[in-house]
Amino acid sequence: MTDARSPGAAALPQTQTADPGGLPSVDMDPVEYTLRKRLPRKLPKRRNDVYVNMKTDFRAQLARCQKLLEGGGGGGAGGGHREICVHGLGLAINRAINIALQLQASSQGALQLAANTSTVELVDDLEPDDPDEATGEPLTRTRNNSAIHIKVYYPSP
Repeated sequence: MTDARSPGAAALPQTQTADPGGLPSVDMDPVEYTLRKRLPRKLPKRRNDVYVNMKTDFRAQLARCQKLLEGGGGGGAGGGHREICVHGLGLAINRAINIALQLQASSQGALQLAANTSTVELVDDLEPDDPDEATGEPLTRTRNNSAIHIKVYYPSP
């Protein structure tokens, strides 16, 4: 499954040759590629998991987290969840941290935070712009991206 949200032209493969002046120059392969970023592999999604992104409005994501903690999120019979887990990937790490801190501040210190970081391996597909240049094997590229997982919870009495 590919995600066509951010196509960009990337020329691959690149080779370096030495210039007469000593500076390396980059020779580009004439085939242009479109970069298709796949969606990341998600952790098992539970009712109390919140995956933060940069496309959804910040206040809407914060309200969703507050609703899960207060009882509108389908938690137990008496109210909301005792804990939620806020996940952020890449650029959304700062937003995930901000949401967790806003939740803690609005609870007057009743909520505790526990953060873990990780590295997520992402796979990108490189599709040639010219269909005649397509080979049998699709080109893929793997890269790493940082992630944060923040447990927001009420401590045990």
